[in-house]
Amino acid sequence: MSNKPANLVFIVSGPSGAGKSTLIQRLMERDPRLAFSVSHTTRPPRPGEKDGRDYYFVTKETFRKLISKGAFLEWAQVYGEYYGTSKGEIDRIHRLGKDVVLDIDVQGARQVMERLPKDQWVSIFILPPNLETLRRRLMARGKDPLDRIERRLAVAREEISRAGLYDYRVVNSDLSAATEELVGIIAWERKKRGVAAGSEL
Repeated sequence: MSNKPANLVFIVSGPSGAGKSTLIQRLMERDPRLAFSVSHTTRPPRPGEKDGRDYYFVTKETFRKLISKGAFLEWAQVYGEYYGTSKGEIDRIHRLGKDVVLDIDVQGARQVMERLPKDQWVSIFILPPNLETLRRRLMARGKDPLDRIERRLAVAREEISRAGLYDYRVVNSDLSAATEELVGIIAWERKKRGVAAGSEL
C-alpha cells in the first residue's frame, strides 16, 4: 500500500491495581507486531527489575537534562519520582516496523495525545470492576503501607474520572475476557487503517 500509515502508538492507562501491566504482558505474548516502550524513571529498581527491560533507571539530574534537551514525548512526576517516554524509544520501535504499546498514566497520556497526530495513536483505559475490588487488589499485593494505598485510591478516583477521554474503556473483571477485548481493539484499529494482518513484519 503506497500510502501506508505510520506505525501506531497504543496508549494504555489505568489506575494502579487495575491489572494493566498483566494485560499488556498477555497482549505482547499474543501479538509479535507489538513492542513495549521502555520508559525512563528516577525511582530505584524493585527486586527482579532489570535496567533496559523494565525501565531505563537514571538519576534525577540525568532526567532533568533529558527534559531540557526535549528528549521526551511525555514525562511526569509521580510520588516524587520522574517517569518519561523518550522520542528515541518510539522511533527505535517504529524502525523495526512494529506498533508501540505505552503503559502511562493519565497525565502522560494527555501529553502524547496532544503531541502526536490523531491518526498515529489509539487510547485505551483499563478499569477495575469497582473501587472496592481495586482496594482489595492493592492490599493483596502487600507492597504498600495503608496510607500509600489510600493515596493510590485517591489518585485512582481522579484517573477514572478521566476515562471518558480515551477511545476505548476495558473493564478488567475477567483477565481472559479483557485480554480478548484488547486483542480485538488492536485488530480493528489496524483494519480501519488498511494494515493487513501480516504486513510489514
